[in-house]
Amino acid sequence: MDVLIAGAGPTGLTLAIELQRRGVPYRIVEASAHPFEGSRGKGLQPRTLEVLDDLGVIGEFLAAGADYPVLRVHRPDGTDMELRLDEWHRPTPAVPYPNVWMVPQWRTGELLAGHLAAAGGHIEYGVSVTALRQDDDGVHITLSSGEVVTVRYLVGADGGRSTVRAAVGVGFAGRTYETHTMLIADVRLTGLSRDAWHVWPGTDGRSQRLGLCPLPGTDLWQLTAPLAESVADVVAEVAPEVTLTHIGWTSRFRANMRMAERYRAGNVFLAGDAAHVHSPAGGQGLNTGVQDAYNLGWKLAAGDDALLDTYEAERLPVAAGVLGISTRLHHLQQEDAAEAMRRDDPVLRQLSLNYRGGPLAADHRTRPGSVRAGDRAPDAPCHDSSAFPVRIFDALRGPQWTLLAFDAPAISLGDGFRTVPIVRPGAPAGPDSIVDTHGHAHDAYDVHTPTYVLVRPDNYLGCVTDDPADLDPYLRKLGLTASR
Repeated sequence: MDVLIAGAGPTGLTLAIELQRRGVPYRIVEASAHPFEGSRGKGLQPRTLEVLDDLGVIGEFLAAGADYPVLRVHRPDGTDMELRLDEWHRPTPAVPYPNVWMVPQWRTGELLAGHLAAAGGHIEYGVSVTALRQDDDGVHITLSSGEVVTVRYLVGADGGRSTVRAAVGVGFAGRTYETHTMLIADVRLTGLSRDAWHVWPGTDGRSQRLGLCPLPGTDLWQLTAPLAESVADVVAEVAPEVTLTHIGWTSRFRANMRMAERYRAGNVFLAGDAAHVHSPAGGQGLNTGVQDAYNLGWKLAAGDDALLDTYEAERLPVAAGVLGISTRLHHLQQEDAAEAMRRDDPVLRQLSLNYRGGPLAADHRTRPGSVRAGDRAPDAPCHDSSAFPVRIFDALRGPQWTLLAFDAPAISLGDGFRTVPIVRPGAPAGPDSIVDTHGHAHDAYDVHTPTYVLVRPDNYLGCVTDDPADLDPYLRKLGLTASR
């Protein structure tokens, strides 16, 4: 067995799907006896939607969710005010999913688990890691069932109270705000329209006392109530016009903002909440965990030690930045709840997060454009050589590296690599070529001369160059050999 994944939340499931589609032997265990049942992390950011597109599940998620509704603030003076968390963004050729998409967390887990099962994967519920040790033969893991297994790699995606993180002695720096608590519950009710996220502020008109958000694809609402002790009592006191008909999953959130001091300890890796926990303000936690897994999966499959070191080098700074954003919004929430709920900071959409200057980013051009090595790979609508519509994301989808050859001779890099010539209308086009009919691809990648763009398996730009001789040294440095 190559990999054991501890934790079957969205992070662990994403990693399992990544390993499954690469044919890497793994097991995924989950301490709970059943899948997570709550709505907790309900916002999928645009970059996460692009990950789901690559994994082949975007259609299911779009069918299961909806755009965020308008906020309807019921003010203490009896008047209502409406505002949006963020203005609606029109899709562009480069960004097909520009808006945050609401899907309850339990449904996210359900869809990912269903996709994994359809591919032949299996989740072991009611099984957890209880102890581990490492030596030259691998990671020796004791499971709650009493079984002892030895694997090459262990990934702790087992939440903020991670047993794996504690077992390898990685510190969890940060702060818990014991007095900043919030009651969260999934409820059914009558007396409210489902066309808005209803918010009741405190007597100061700024802090929040109660929020009720309709969850798409269900008859449920997510209730949030800072400092409240009882779901029934806070609704009766604040919104007596609302009648609760069912109280389901309930949790009490404490403001806990922490980050692991390391993401790797030998052959043990941390991801998701085991590596970083956030305030829910800004909707960043689940999304960051999914992208941890997306970054780590292809590197585990490659198995190169130096390449695996880049997981921490790339993801730890991202988590630190995200933690700073969510912490700032959390503190703002104590002063102005409606303002803190806004999502109009473009950084929150995570499309601008990048690995520029990192160990895998190599831009050899003397005059790089606005899109550089380390950036996410943009999309663009084009056509194939038979005039059939095709997108750049279609060419990138899958577990392989993809070499986009803009107006340059096609080069074969061998197994595990796909080469896609991008040509302008009227230029010679082979069967694997993409015709940039309206120039959207050249615009999205900001290339104007013959250019090679080597896109990593997680759809970030690795090496960008106008000289194909730069590609082999780049791949050899990563422990990958291009064969031609």
